[in-house]
Amino acid sequence: MVLVHRVATAPDKLLVFTCGLGSVATTFIAGVEAVRRGIGLPIGSITQMHSICSIEGGIGQGEPSIAESLGLCPLNSIEFAAWDIFSQNALQAAQHANVLCRDHMDKLSDFLSTIKPMQAAFLPEYVSKLAGNHTKPFQNRYELAEALRRDIRERMAEASTDQAVLILCGSTEIHLKQCACHRSPDAFLEGMKSDDPGISPSQLYAWAAIMEGVPIANATPNLMGEVAALCQLAHNRGVPIAGKDLKTGQTFIKTALAPAFQARSLGVSGWFSTNILGNRDGLALDDERSFKAKEATKTEVLNGILDPKTHPDLYSNITHKVRINYYPPRGDAKEGWDNIDLFGWLGYPMQMKINFLCRDSILAAPLILDLALLLPFAKRQGDRGIQPWLSFFFKSPHSLPEASPIHDLFAQKVMLAHQLKTYAANSARTVSQWT
Repeated sequence: MVLVHRVATAPDKLLVFTCGLGSVATTFIAGVEAVRRGIGLPIGSITQMHSICSIEGGIGQGEPSIAESLGLCPLNSIEFAAWDIFSQNALQAAQHANVLCRDHMDKLSDFLSTIKPMQAAFLPEYVSKLAGNHTKPFQNRYELAEALRRDIRERMAEASTDQAVLILCGSTEIHLKQCACHRSPDAFLEGMKSDDPGISPSQLYAWAAIMEGVPIANATPNLMGEVAALCQLAHNRGVPIAGKDLKTGQTFIKTALAPAFQARSLGVSGWFSTNILGNRDGLALDDERSFKAKEATKTEVLNGILDPKTHPDLYSNITHKVRINYYPPRGDAKEGWDNIDLFGWLGYPMQMKINFLCRDSILAAPLILDLALLLPFAKRQGDRGIQPWLSFFFKSPHSLPEASPIHDLFAQKVMLAHQLKTYAANSARTVSQWT
């Protein structure tokens, strides 16, 4: 039997930019530091907890992690930078978010207090429920985007690294549709200079990062990497991009259960999903225009998995409802309720009810870590533009123009495992030989 593991050269340092320094970003940053100090485990991170063999479905006992096999940046070599509309440092922002326990906060306070956000690119009409006081002055969108480019260059120079990644994890913006300014990179540039309202702050961060050669993951439901202008620009400049909207709680469960119903040829007549959430993202989603952006990413998954055109008797008349309710006492401890109306043999009805009392930022943080490590690695392999193999992490995964997005969690895992195995096979040096 041949057992071969290959390791690529890891970068000396990786700078992770987060657009937003709220509950998700601070939980991610604090978690990485906790693992580095040996006071926590990176549970939920496939790059840290899985091997190449185990992600494929094998045992993988005693094998190196995916991070070790691929030569991903070690956690000790990660540095952080952020933008936010509030001037609080990461410690103050984490205290406000109230996700982490007192013990972790006390042990990590010295580190978190050193991370101070840069002024954000902010246009209040896109997130009407929030009012920040730590924002960049500007004349037009192009000026804002150029200021972001300067931030990226300066922070990378300070960190003495040419390896960086940007994670968009700010608040949900109002729902936007693609328009004329999104047709090409030139149209986008003109749109920024003419202050086109079709260009949101999220898109400015994306443009700035792509222009500086920095890969992007869109952890939000905001319109970004799927627009033709940014996709083409990313491909032209050799920058991998992935998104959108991290698949963490309710939709994660939905994309696991729906394939099971489809595999057993069980019918679905209705799926009602509601959430109560009290963090800053919940506040932003209390605006119906922002909720529409989230609703779009949460509702599209069922049709993509169940395929009512192929199975009209089972899935052609599904009533699919999704709601999110802002409820301040809940904080980051989101509660998701699902009522599923099924039918089986001879059409007899059944029901399934799920109450997922999850922690939004705790589920998101390991996904951000994986994306922050895998996207720069993909760039080093010469990959560019949309990365469909990262669909596993997202509610509304980007797909190539000639393909449809894959929503089935297990099909996504197969695609992810295949790509990681391919990378491992093509890596630089062999560390295990014949056994």
